[in-house]
Amino acid sequence: MKNTPNLMRSGALLCSLLLTGNAMAAVTPEEAAQLHSQLTPIGAERGASPDGRIPAWDGSLGKANLPLTANGTPADPYAGEKPLFRIDASNYSQYQEHLSPGQIALLKRFPDSFHLPVYPTHRSVAVPDSVRDAAARNASSARLINDGNGVEGFAGVIAFPIPKSGLEVLWNHLTRNRNGSFSLISDSAAPQKDGSYAIMTTQQYFTRRDRVNGLAPNEANNILYYYSHKLTAPSRMVGEVVLVHETLDQVAEPRLSWVYSAGQRRVRRAPSVAYDTAGPTTAGLRTADSRDMFNGAPDRYDWQLVGKKTLYVPYNSYRLASPDQRYDKLILPGHVNPEATRYELHRVWEVVATLKPGMRHIYSKRHYFIDEDTWAILEADHYDNRGELWRVGEAHSFYHSVGQSAVNAMEITYDLNNGRYLASGLTSEQRQPFDFSYQASVSDYSPGALRSKGLR
Repeated sequence: MKNTPNLMRSGALLCSLLLTGNAMAAVTPEEAAQLHSQLTPIGAERGASPDGRIPAWDGSLGKANLPLTANGTPADPYAGEKPLFRIDASNYSQYQEHLSPGQIALLKRFPDSFHLPVYPTHRSVAVPDSVRDAAARNASSARLINDGNGVEGFAGVIAFPIPKSGLEVLWNHLTRNRNGSFSLISDSAAPQKDGSYAIMTTQQYFTRRDRVNGLAPNEANNILYYYSHKLTAPSRMVGEVVLVHETLDQVAEPRLSWVYSAGQRRVRRAPSVAYDTAGPTTAGLRTADSRDMFNGAPDRYDWQLVGKKTLYVPYNSYRLASPDQRYDKLILPGHVNPEATRYELHRVWEVVATLKPGMRHIYSKRHYFIDEDTWAILEADHYDNRGELWRVGEAHSFYHSVGQSAVNAMEITYDLNNGRYLASGLTSEQRQPFDFSYQASVSDYSPGALRSKGLR
């Protein structure tokens, strides 16, 4: 893998990023000061790439007053652009330096129909003042604990804006800015090989610990965020509700999870909602810890920081979220309609997770590519226990100006073996999918609230 040429310009700091295996200490004041100069407020390289294909960061959409479409999604600010070129099975070798192994495998798996339309790069994601301030504090105070399975000295978002290990980069994904509190109504589909599918609809709620009303300052200090969802379609699954208290250190205190079943009309603990279990809405195509590309405890893997590279990744995917986009045109046999997607050249962090000896998981290795401007995993390659590439994950994101954060227009898990896929987080046919005004109290995320949510 080739690193971007300007990666080495930051001298000793970025050299340490590549060479330090599992650093536990916060950065020095001199390193932290770079968040105000050569790095963006959350740790990306501020400057353009030497060839100019990746522009300098200016958080341009934070200054834009984007009009909203009929379902509340920002209108595509780049709607007038045409692809620079397309990458397909016939020409991918010309571009493979900037492709992930999973992308190459998809091009080979569907040589006649799958391609990557590549557009001009826009570093559109803005950094709100609250995120900037939290990252600056965490840079000097946050530390990995318990062999990297937890974090102390952290508050808000972006635990390690200047990471020195693979685990710190992963924790940045887990603690990235996705707005402090919101609700979301989204759809998912797992089409059969012939393209037939059924839509599953989920109402989701997310609130960071620091945004929960009624929580005492010293209460629930090991909680990272609260999350719940309920299924509202199809009818046979209506009323099932899941509640999660996501912990910062899931080895010392495993995530707390509960399920309410409408059929049984009772709330029960659900400790199995973790690692490689598969949920009822995934058709067995996605593990519990692959939702949001990765979530939960990192303790079963060794995490290696490979470094940075430039990759064609899904980006500024406004078209996928547009209310003009209909599912029957989007969801095709084998893969999503590539004409609705958008790829751009961006710098990403490359991290490899290898299953530890004696640990169990259906994936022996996981290969992640994390966007430098958001800390979100955009590409994920999952290998089976024979070491063969099995599944490929993609997160198609865009900057939501109302929520002041990057959100997903779609998250996809492709199974290379059976030719099927799971597309989740679809919102284009929902009338008002995102609600960033949502406020929650402690009681809203209590097990006692599950039954009432299931009956509504």
